[in-house]
Amino acid sequence: MSSTSDFKQVQFFRDISNVADNSLVCRHPTTSLLSVLDASLLVIPGPIEVTDEVLYANAHPSVSHMSAGFTAVFGESIRLTREVVRTTTAQPFLISGSGTLGWDQVSANLVEAGENVLVLNTGYFGDSFADCLQTYGAEVDQLRADFGETVAVAQVEQALQSKKYKIVTITHVDTSTGVLSDPQAVAEAVKKVSPDTLVVLDAVCAVASEEIRMDNWGIDVVITASQKGLGAPPGLSIVVVSEKALKVFETRSKPIPAFYASWKRQVWLPIMKGYEGGTPAYFATPPVNLIHAYHQSLTQIIKSGPSLDERLKLHRETSNRIKTAAAELGLSQLPIVPGIAANGMTALWCPDGVKSSELLPAFLQRGVVIAGGLGTRKDKYFRIGHMGSTAINSERGDVDRIIDVLKEVILEATSKR
Repeated sequence: MSSTSDFKQVQFFRDISNVADNSLVCRHPTTSLLSVLDASLLVIPGPIEVTDEVLYANAHPSVSHMSAGFTAVFGESIRLTREVVRTTTAQPFLISGSGTLGWDQVSANLVEAGENVLVLNTGYFGDSFADCLQTYGAEVDQLRADFGETVAVAQVEQALQSKKYKIVTITHVDTSTGVLSDPQAVAEAVKKVSPDTLVVLDAVCAVASEEIRMDNWGIDVVITASQKGLGAPPGLSIVVVSEKALKVFETRSKPIPAFYASWKRQVWLPIMKGYEGGTPAYFATPPVNLIHAYHQSLTQIIKSGPSLDERLKLHRETSNRIKTAAAELGLSQLPIVPGIAANGMTALWCPDGVKSSELLPAFLQRGVVIAGGLGTRKDKYFRIGHMGSTAINSERGDVDRIIDVLKEVILEATSKR
């Protein structure tokens, strides 16, 4: 892109920020925000479409990460994060990085080399979490669900009876398959059979689109990221740690085998407590603009309408609309039964004789960006994300657009067979 083009786009953003009614500059026909670079509808399972207010917050002027204004925003972001996962006492960590950094934080801080971890594997991301844990020296056993299924609670209980595990990990929604696990049921089983075992929930593709009650369910760690149901741009690793898990961390016997991912006393734990208490501290520069965007999204989720409960209800309704439309086209979901299908995304098998690599360009030609599959079956299925503003704001028209384009693409693809 030329420097002249860059200048024109910057000037456009400056001009439009001073316009009270910018409805003529549309990202989508029914929305109000500018996009001079890309008018496509982004409906992969993250990053997702974000609200105008979040985009503007992300364009906040650069400020000192030690300033009083930023400290207040960071501190409230920590407090609001607790409300989203419904905990009153757990400690959030907001650190620059992707959701993957959450795996490193758990592996480095809560597991010591040689300790046993049980991974409930429902897809590609269970494999990756297991790999991360092994990298830090954990002895990992996996309970692998059949493709499109969840791990039975009875299997979890049996495994816990056979061996002492430091941690059990659950992928709440495996983004590769759209399979929705039941963390409440697993946590209850752990509490019954092995109450000292920590329950770690990989909820990157679940927070703010699926119900999570961290305290009530007995979840010890929730791992997530900014770019999915939380409705902010990518780049923020969000990990929420219970008091029980922090005590395990504080009483570990071996040094933490990490630097950036460490919670040790002079690094991330005191920094989070400091910002929340109004006294910022420094280890690594936080993503100032992204924190502003995340704070704006949290404010909309917690303090504005719809409420969090209503938001989750709207995700379920949106999910049902898209899955019903897919079924009417003869498409099957990867999750084998409706009750284990995620509400923030839909994973669908391609029609016979059609590859996802053929479908994605057809969607893109119609201005809709979806995702293909992952792993060994990646060309046999495709994925549609419907989280955040796409799911909850009917005025955007995103869901209607997804369904219309889905019908066009599938009918076109099957007519060519």
